[in-house]
Amino acid sequence: MLKNMKFETSAFCISGLLSTEKKQIVLVGKSNVGKSSFINALANRKNLAKVGQNPGKTKSINYYNVNDEFYIVDLPGYGYSNMTKKEKENTSNLINYYIEKTKNISHIFLLIDIRHKPTENDRIMYDWLYNKGIPFTIIATKADKLGTTKQNDNIYVITKTLFAKEQIIPFSSQTKLNLEKIEDIIYNYKN
Repeated sequence: MLKNMKFETSAFCISGLLSTEKKQIVLVGKSNVGKSSFINALANRKNLAKVGQNPGKTKSINYYNVNDEFYIVDLPGYGYSNMTKKEKENTSNLINYYIEKTKNISHIFLLIDIRHKPTENDRIMYDWLYNKGIPFTIIATKADKLGTTKQNDNIYVITKTLFAKEQIIPFSSQTKLNLEKIEDIIYNYKN
């Protein structure tokens, strides 16, 4: 668990982005993939990040300060169907600007729901991350909803769909499956 993790600020527009020299570890994934639950599991707290029932609620970039050493940064989910065209455009521009201009992103976690075949948006995000050259890890969320054999089958599907070369880590915020492995990755990239 990440000690002393606290919410610091939200950026709804480019001018609101946090100016900091600290390293930033970023979470990306489609709406409703479980990014808030992932954050809460890392912090070992139930309500640090608000878990929404409806996808597309998060329209801001949220910064979580970890022990005043580095940030976990939660980007709005993509594939957000509940937003207006203007909101989608603003959110998309905010995400693109953040990833293009932030120099101290040290690692990105791409979260994909283990229960479903990756979407076209997941493929686009994977290809984009791969071509950017920023170190990233694919996390297959909601693993507790499947048995071990089905997890392996679905990870194979994710690998084939994305043409992924990286290991995919199954994760559950309920059972904390592979939480320590994820924490080790974070600690390797926090400085």
